[in-house]
Amino acid sequence: MEKEILEPIQKNLSFVKNKILIISGKGGVGKTTVSVNLAYALERRNYKVGILDADIHGPNVAKMLGAGEKLLIADSMIEPFKVLPNLKVISMALILEKEEQPVIWRGPLKTNLIRQFLAEVRWGELDFLIIDSPPGTGDEPLSVAQFIPDLNGTIIITTPQEVAILDAKKAISFSKELGVPIIGVIENMSSFVCPFCGKEIELFGKGGGEKVAYEFGVSFLGRIPFSSSIVKSSDKGNPFIYYQDSVASTMEDVTDKILSFFKNENLT
Repeated sequence: MEKEILEPIQKNLSFVKNKILIISGKGGVGKTTVSVNLAYALERRNYKVGILDADIHGPNVAKMLGAGEKLLIADSMIEPFKVLPNLKVISMALILEKEEQPVIWRGPLKTNLIRQFLAEVRWGELDFLIIDSPPGTGDEPLSVAQFIPDLNGTIIITTPQEVAILDAKKAISFSKELGVPIIGVIENMSSFVCPFCGKEIELFGKGGGEKVAYEFGVSFLGRIPFSSSIVKSSDKGNPFIYYQDSVASTMEDVTDKILSFFKNENLT
């Protein structure tokens, strides 16, 4: 990567302690849901957090955060939207005139926008920058990994069924081939507890995420169950982490394990 491209990014991110890339090989596994609730969980622990939505074609971070105002530019720098005093977000959704407007771009334009999000957004001092990527191992996650050589780690999101596990393996291999540390694997939509009988139902199976983590020798961060409250809260722009239930408790446990990774690496 050319020096003149990397230098402005490195300078702008010099006050960001830890950079996390959230990836998966498959769509619909809940990367954005995990990214948003991880950000809130960290903010509640008094960390300064930013979220960069690197999904150019399907940017959903802003909606899940309840962020709707358009971005401002001051002194040639883009001002991220402040969801909370210690939580900032940047997303293509905050640029588009209409939420239903499609982004019909090829790779070079997407790569350039991600570069701008990294080099020209006034992130300021952050403890964590969480980068939510689209499915797969293409332009967007590759650009992030190349633009941030000191990326602290990836978190792989999967659901239990075999087709998702197969693609999760690709995401793990992607991280290893690029030399990016793997923080761990999260199994999302792991099970569903019937609200009427209390019985646990394995809608998509169970244990696939833990199995693939063991197979590749990486950490398993936990299982997040399927819950209608997650769907409702996300649509309303509210994090499910604020609900005092078993799902929120699970996310808190996952956050603790992620923080343990950084403490063990002496990064916090």
